[in-house]
Amino acid sequence: MKSLLLVCTANICRSPMAEAVFKAQAAVLGLGRVASAGVRASSRAQSMDARAAAALSRRKYPLEKKWRSRRIEADDFLRFDHLLAMDEDNLHALRRQCPPELLHKVGLLLDVVPGREGQEVPDPYFGSAQGFENVLDLIELAARSWSQSPLVRRVVP
Repeated sequence: MKSLLLVCTANICRSPMAEAVFKAQAAVLGLGRVASAGVRASSRAQSMDARAAAALSRRKYPLEKKWRSRRIEADDFLRFDHLLAMDEDNLHALRRQCPPELLHKVGLLLDVVPGREGQEVPDPYFGSAQGFENVLDLIELAARSWSQSPLVRRVVP
């Protein structure tokens, strides 16, 4: 089974939302391990943004009560088969930290969606509650596309 790390900036909105969606469908998607991290997450663990949690709750995704944010770690590049960023800034940060021989594991989340390759999941933090719903729509689209994606089906060296 494959493992997936979802990455955003602070690990309090997009990536924990993606973690919840992918964990809820992990067995169907062939994922043994799903987690999230932030490229600039605070050194003090934080809980998920309340608007992100509310959006997940409205769609009946289970929320981990003790979930806390965390920063990307060097070992993550070894532990996970895929490290998918929400946007280009996060992708560039991951590529800078990633050992060159493991760069094949790093990409954008929407790269798994046909016709959406190279597109970003926008950061809803400074916007309205609707922005969180839009982000959740994109994450669910990625989850539906996961199993059919050439990115996922390829053999990880």
